[in-house]
Amino acid sequence: MISIKRRQRGAPATMNSVGPQVQPSRQDEDYNLRETDPQLGGERWPNARRGWMTGGERFSSTHDLVEQMFYLYVRIVKAKDLHRSTLTSRCDPYVEVKLGNYKGRTKHVENKTNPEWNQVYAFSKDRIQSSVLEVIVKDKEMLGRDDCIGRVAFDLNEVPTRVPPDSPLAPQWYRLDDRRGGGDIMVAVWMGTQADEAFSEAWHSDAATVYGEGVFNVRSKVYLSPKLWYLRVNVIEAQDVIPGDRNRLPEVFVKVHMGSQVLKTKICPTRTTTPIWNEDLIFVAAEPFEEKLTITVEDRVHPSKDEVLGKIVLPLTLFEKRLDHRPVHSRWFNLEKFGFGMMEADRRNELKFSSRIHLRICLEGGYHVLDESTLYSSDQKPTARQLWKQPIGVLEVGILGAQGLLPMKMRDGHGSTDAYCVAKYGQKWVRTRTILDTHSPKWNEQYTWEVYDPCSVITLGVFDNCHLGGGEKGNAGTAARDSRIGKVRIRLSTLEAHRIYTHSYPLLVLHPHGVKKMGELQLAVRFTSLSLANMVYIYGQPLLPKMHYLHPFTVNQIESLRYQAMNIVAGRLGRAEPPLRKEVVEYMLDVDSNMWSMRRSKANFFRIMSLFSGMITMGQWFSQVCHWKNPITSVLVHILFLILICYPELILPTLFLYMFLIGLWNYRFRPRNPPHMDTKLSWAEAVHPDELDEEFDTFPTSRPHDVVRMRYDKLRSVAGRIQTVVGDIATQGERFHSLLSWRDTRATSLFVVFSLCSAVVLYATPPKVVAMVTGLYYLRHPKFRSKLPSVPSNFFKRLPARTDSML
Repeated sequence: MISIKRRQRGAPATMNSVGPQVQPSRQDEDYNLRETDPQLGGERWPNARRGWMTGGERFSSTHDLVEQMFYLYVRIVKAKDLHRSTLTSRCDPYVEVKLGNYKGRTKHVENKTNPEWNQVYAFSKDRIQSSVLEVIVKDKEMLGRDDCIGRVAFDLNEVPTRVPPDSPLAPQWYRLDDRRGGGDIMVAVWMGTQADEAFSEAWHSDAATVYGEGVFNVRSKVYLSPKLWYLRVNVIEAQDVIPGDRNRLPEVFVKVHMGSQVLKTKICPTRTTTPIWNEDLIFVAAEPFEEKLTITVEDRVHPSKDEVLGKIVLPLTLFEKRLDHRPVHSRWFNLEKFGFGMMEADRRNELKFSSRIHLRICLEGGYHVLDESTLYSSDQKPTARQLWKQPIGVLEVGILGAQGLLPMKMRDGHGSTDAYCVAKYGQKWVRTRTILDTHSPKWNEQYTWEVYDPCSVITLGVFDNCHLGGGEKGNAGTAARDSRIGKVRIRLSTLEAHRIYTHSYPLLVLHPHGVKKMGELQLAVRFTSLSLANMVYIYGQPLLPKMHYLHPFTVNQIESLRYQAMNIVAGRLGRAEPPLRKEVVEYMLDVDSNMWSMRRSKANFFRIMSLFSGMITMGQWFSQVCHWKNPITSVLVHILFLILICYPELILPTLFLYMFLIGLWNYRFRPRNPPHMDTKLSWAEAVHPDELDEEFDTFPTSRPHDVVRMRYDKLRSVAGRIQTVVGDIATQGERFHSLLSWRDTRATSLFVVFSLCSAVVLYATPPKVVAMVTGLYYLRHPKFRSKLPSVPSNFFKRLPARTDSML
C-alpha cells in the first residue's frame, strides 16, 4: 500500500464526533447569490466582468473554466540492476520521494532487483518548501533501519513545464549514486496543472495524513449510472394448478421476485384450476443482468398462510427488448411443482404432467427509468440508445472551490472539514478529490456533459469525507456516514447560451433547529448550444419518451419504481472504487422528497396563492373601475369596451399584442443570475421548531406517544379546515347541477322559464347589443348599484345541495 505522510504529523487524526458542529446563527446572514470574478484559465479576457466569451476569445486549454493550479509531478516507473554493497543477495526495494517536509513512499517489491511501480506523485506548487527533489531507493528490512540503495536529486529550477495538449513527458533512466549500493531508476519529473492526465490517479501531497483504504477515498472520479430497464411481466393465465388438498379448489395468485422487489397479482376471483389474471407487474432491472426472475404460483389456504403450488426461475437475458408499443409474443412455462428438493423419480413424473403458466415478458426500452424527482430531472432519454436524438448542446462546469465551510467534526481538539463535491447530470456522476482539513477548499476541476434537453437540472452537492482510513465510527458505534454540507441545483433553461456564469452559491441545509448556511460553493458554468434550430424544435416535443403517454404508469407505480431505481443506482455506485456512498446518492436524488412536511405544505400553499395573486389584483382593479374609484380610468375602460364591441375582430389581436408588449417591457428586468435556494419561498425562516422536529422524524415515527398524539390532533385540525373548503366547493357544484335536476321544482321551473325567455331575446337581439348592455350594466355608476346581493346570486344560494344527505 502506498502512503504519503508529513514529518510534522504522526498518527492520523481521530474522529471524536460525526455531524456538523453548528455555530450560533447570525441575524444578518447572507443567503443571496454572489457574482465572482475568478481568473479562469490562468488569465483574464476582455469581457470577463460581463461574463461573455466570443468564439475568437476561446482558450486553447480544455480547462478554461477553472483557475490554473500548478503541481510538481513525479512518475516512478521502474528500476533495474539494483544491488547492495552488503553480503546479502536479497533485495526488497521501494522508492521514497522526498520534497521538503513531504515524503511519498511506494509499496515494496519482495526479492526483486528489477521492480516496477508506475506510480505518480503530485506536490502542490503552493506548498513546495525546498528547491531540491530527492528520489531515494531503499531496501526494506524486517528488523532495524531500511538500507539506502541509491538516490537521485533534481533541481526544481531545471524541471520542465508541460501543459496539455502537449504529449506526456518521456521518463528517463538515472544512475543511482550511493556507497552502499547502486542501479538505475526510470523517472519523469515535470511541472504541470490539474489538466494533466496523471492528475486524477496521482497521490497528492495535500492528502498527506491519509493512509490505508482512505487513500482511495480521496481521489477524484467519474461514475456512470447503470443502464436501467423496466421489466414488464404480463401474467396471463395458468393451467392444471393442483392444490395440496384435492378436496378444495385453490384461491390462486402469482408472486414474482427479482432481487429485493416483490410484486403479487390479485387472487383469481373464481376458484378454479385454470385461473386467469391478465395483470402487468413492472420491475426495475439494471445491466449487467445479475439477478434472476423468480415466479411462484401460490394458493391462499388461510389468511395467514400461502402454499406454493409451482415455481420457475428465469434469467433476464431470456426476454425480448421492446422499443415501442407493439406486443411481444407470449410463452408457456412449465412450473416446478415440488420446489428444489425434488427426487429424480418425481422429476421424471413431472415431465409427463406439470402445471403451466402463460406469460408475456419483455424489457421496455422505450421508457425512461426515473431515478430522480421529475421536478429536478436531469435526463429524459429512453433506455434504448437506438431511440436517442442528437445532443443539442454541451454543459461545462468548473468546480472552483468553497468558502466559509462550517466544521463538520472534531479532530485533534479543533473543528475540521474534509470536503469534496459531487455533481450529477444524466447518467454521469463526478466526484472531486477530497481536500483535507480546510474550510476553504480549492478543487478547480472541470467536467463536461452532453445536453439532450435544455429543460433539465444539474445537481451539485458538497459533503464531508468521513472515510479517511482511520476506522471512523458514527454515533452509537455505527459505520461513519459522509455528512451533507449543502446542495445546489441549476436549471439549464435559465442559462443563456455561450455565456460564462461565475457565482458563489450559498449552501443551505435545513437542520432540526432551523435553516443554516454551511458555506458557499463557487462555480463557473457555461452552456453551449450546438444548433438553434434543434433547440427550438425540442421545446415542442414531449418531455418524456412517447411510451410514457401511450402506456402510462399510475402515480403509485411511478413512485414505487423510482424508489427501486434509486436503490439499484445507490447499490451499483457503492460498489465502485472509490465508492460513491449510499447517503450521497440518496441526498443527490432527493430520496425523501415525498415525505410529509408541514413546512412544505405551507410553502406550496403560498406558492398557489402567489399564482392567483395576479388574478386577485386584476379583480380588485376591475372592482375599482366598476365602483368609479378613479373616474378617468373608468371612462377610458368604457371607451375601450365600446371599441371592442364595435370591432370584435380586434379582441384577440389586442390581447396578444398586449402580451407581446408586456414581454418586451419585462425583458429589461429579466433575471441576470441563475435561480438558487430561496429560504422565504421554502418557508424555512419562520418555521416552528415542532414542525421541523416532525419533518426530521423517522418513518415510522420514533417520537414519544404524547408528541405523536399532539401532532395528530394538529393534523386533524388542519385537515378539518381543508375538509370544509372541499365541502364548500362540492356544495357550489351540486347547486349548479340542481338547476335542471328538479330537486327543487319551483327553482327549476323558474330557471326553465328564464332559459326560454333568454333564448327568444338573444335570438332577436344582435350579439353586439347583448354584449354592450351586459358590459355597461357591470360598469354602471355606484349611484345605480345596490349594496344588497344581486338577484342571480340570491337565486343560486337558495338552490339545494346534497349536504342534507350527509351523515
